[in-house]
Amino acid sequence: MRIALGVVLTTLALLVVWAALVAPDNLRGAGLDRFARVPLEGIAIVALAIVLPRTGRRFLAALLGFVLGLLLLVKLLDTGFLAGFDRRFNPVEDWSYTSLGIETLRDTIGRTQAYLLVAAIVLVIVLVLVVPVLAMVRVTKVAARHRRWSLGILAALAMAWGILWIAGAQVVAGAPVASTSAAYFVAHEGQSVQVDLRARAAFGRDLGHDRFRATPGNQLLTGLRGKDVMLVFVESYGKVAVQGSAFSPAVDQVLDQGTQQLQNAGYTSRSAWLTSPTFGGISWLAHSTMQSGVWTDGQGRYDKLVTSGRFTLSKAFKRAGWRTVDVAPAQSRNWPEGFLLYGYDKVYDRRNLGYRGPGFSYAPMPDQFVLNAFQKNELSAPNRKPLFAELDLVSSHTPWTKIPQMVPWNQLGDGTIFNSIPVSKISRAALFNDPPKARQAYGQSVRYTMTALFSFLQQSQDPNLVLVVLGDHQPSAIITGPAPSHDVPVSVISKDPKVFQQIDGWGWQNGMRPDAAAPVAPMSVFRDRFLTAFGSQPAS
Repeated sequence: MRIALGVVLTTLALLVVWAALVAPDNLRGAGLDRFARVPLEGIAIVALAIVLPRTGRRFLAALLGFVLGLLLLVKLLDTGFLAGFDRRFNPVEDWSYTSLGIETLRDTIGRTQAYLLVAAIVLVIVLVLVVPVLAMVRVTKVAARHRRWSLGILAALAMAWGILWIAGAQVVAGAPVASTSAAYFVAHEGQSVQVDLRARAAFGRDLGHDRFRATPGNQLLTGLRGKDVMLVFVESYGKVAVQGSAFSPAVDQVLDQGTQQLQNAGYTSRSAWLTSPTFGGISWLAHSTMQSGVWTDGQGRYDKLVTSGRFTLSKAFKRAGWRTVDVAPAQSRNWPEGFLLYGYDKVYDRRNLGYRGPGFSYAPMPDQFVLNAFQKNELSAPNRKPLFAELDLVSSHTPWTKIPQMVPWNQLGDGTIFNSIPVSKISRAALFNDPPKARQAYGQSVRYTMTALFSFLQQSQDPNLVLVVLGDHQPSAIITGPAPSHDVPVSVISKDPKVFQQIDGWGWQNGMRPDAAAPVAPMSVFRDRFLTAFGSQPAS
């Protein structure tokens, strides 16, 4: 019995070491055939351990086992980040997402479930780091105890590896059976860290090059004097909503109808594409990139941007005499960035918007209520200054399990009306286990938000509104499919022809629905382009 147990444990230890060495760092479309590989690193490690004395062998096994655990952890993080954000894990900056991720989970799935999930993740991380150490110690100990047999097996494996390497044998394209993938991965990660550190330093230099930071208020935004300007972010409103998906025709219909509704109300609209610095989430990276004019694609960059004194669009409007407001319905805590980075005069969040109705998945209140609250609290205020406001519309935020319906504007009240309106609801697990259903729910949420926005503009009595409406990022990969772009629609809406005369050079298309031929630009170019188009002069 004891011998059988020892054989089982040794076999499991070998499988752990082998799997950690050959596991791919991107599991999109990967199957078990991707593990049909012979790792040269494993042969070399066991051979070295055999010839070392006991103390040296134990130390080497523990050290390399821990390195192997780290290797496996980074591969798992790469896989998760590719699935969620369409990019690999950045070991320099991405650890700082931990607290923000927990907070987002709490808001999305509830406090208890969030903490249970976090506990499960912590347990997995501990196992990923500890089990390879135990496995490596076991493998090297058994190999040293049976040195003659081990050396013979290693020699045969090394010969087989050489033959397979010369032959270029592959079970899966791009994954040679004679593998050195672990060594390559470690080298690649080391190079990536160096590149990320250099990029971080370059970002700091970019922050210092700010053409408009010293521009006086009387030389800023002269082409928008007297206008109320709204920068409206529609959560997860990506290119997939408008083009190339099973649900995009229904969204396009809403956009085309909305274009006609706007025209009937005296508005003109023009649209194009912007490339977002983020994907699937982490919306604040898009918001800060749009406003600051620097490409902010990681939390480390964002943290640096917040304290840099960078001149944002909201600060430009404030300096030029506008009242500046932020409306963030999902925010439930104090937000220092609102004053440090954006310089807002007033921040509205779920605590002071006056909503008393039910929540809708991640969104604590429907977008229609958010727009109505902004109308009552700011646009309808007597004897006010012109407004600049950023509004975050979050009804289209994942998980799309509970989507509100439109109600008559004069019945919105404090939102308690939504308690009496039946809403179809599906569990997150059921939705995400059925990708076609998830895509349809996502499309429905975008249709709702855009319908609410068009209806708001139709009933608005403000003739001086100018809107910039855009998505913050594409939705997650379960909606977009593999290899998506990071492009999002962007539109300018106004009743004043002079607004569009000033942006004629942008080449944007008429209407709310850009097509494949519409211009595409990085989101980071918008600040300077917008300031310049509307009369701002860079300081000498």
